[in-house]
Amino acid sequence: MAKSSKNDVRVRIHTRIRSRVRGSGERPRLAVFRSVKHIYAQLIDDHKGHTVAAASSAEKNSGGKGGNVAGAKQVGKLVAERAKEKGISKVVFDRGGYLYHGRIKALADAAREAGLEF
Repeated sequence: MAKSSKNDVRVRIHTRIRSRVRGSGERPRLAVFRSVKHIYAQLIDDHKGHTVAAASSAEKNSGGKGGNVAGAKQVGKLVAERAKEKGISKVVFDRGGYLYHGRIKALADAAREAGLEF
């Protein structure tokens, strides 16, 4: 039997998480994707299938390097500010199958400090 790659395992975990986590209009899902160079976060209304707000370290105005904890903090702060502009204060956190550690935890903590509740 072929060995599963790390990403195959992550996708399987993410599918399991998604079976329980749903975002709505009043409480969208804060989905996080982590690559080697960057980190991305978006607020998703799963009922409509729309992205309400998004932020990433790949943006020119994100203000930090992408592949580190400082960049993740900037993205967390940015996505929280954009959520506030749309009148959103409560979200459901979707860690995307990644461990709640390092950059994922930094993004979540920064979003909480900037005013998002989850």
